[in-house]
Amino acid sequence: MQKIKIGIVEDEMIIALGIANTLKELGYEVTEPAGNYTEALHMIVTEKPDLLLIDIQLSGYRDGIDLAASIRADAGIPFIFLTANADQSTVKRAKDVHPQAYLVKPFRKDDLYTAIELCLHNYATPGSKKEVAGNYIVRDAIFIKQGALLKKVRIDDILYLESDNVYLNVYTVDEKLLVRNTLQDYISLIGLPSFVRVHRSYAVNINHVQAINPGYLVINKTEIPISRSLRDNLFNHLKLG
Repeated sequence: MQKIKIGIVEDEMIIALGIANTLKELGYEVTEPAGNYTEALHMIVTEKPDLLLIDIQLSGYRDGIDLAASIRADAGIPFIFLTANADQSTVKRAKDVHPQAYLVKPFRKDDLYTAIELCLHNYATPGSKKEVAGNYIVRDAIFIKQGALLKKVRIDDILYLESDNVYLNVYTVDEKLLVRNTLQDYISLIGLPSFVRVHRSYAVNINHVQAINPGYLVINKTEIPISRSLRDNLFNHLKLG
């Protein structure tokens, strides 16, 4: 499992370092701050952040709104605008690029955490199937709510899902994460053909199947039962006769 990586685009270095320290206290990974449009584009390519905090009023010919427009067109990364005092024309330009959230300087740690959750939620919901009960899909990862934190898990790293009454266990090689979702909702959220339901209580990532017979399959040395009614569908996905 990886931490959510957040990129900071802020030309006031003292402010940028303060934001970075707050993000680290909240449990996020932070990139080296970028101070202008060009540095930000380089940071996005090299660091591949999951989310960006962008100061609207960057120094230089191109400001934070220009950067956001470029991100929307090419990178597909959710972003939060940071702003202090902005005139009406700047606010109008900011609205035109549809930020997922705003933060008004100065802000508190709680404000930052709330804005990040709101940003992920607003980024996910336009796709209708990218968000389920506080769990969000952003590109190739799912952000899973665990206590006060959102934790990043690459979808390819999920081995299988196990239904446990009103809860769901999400298994990776390293750990088990507990979420309050139904098995079918989570399969729909992930939305990939590699995740196949094999039992009323289990769905598996077929890319991790190590062995199989008519009654069960093996993933990471764990035997997972196969329902008779779901066996043919599984075998079709695995291209087995």
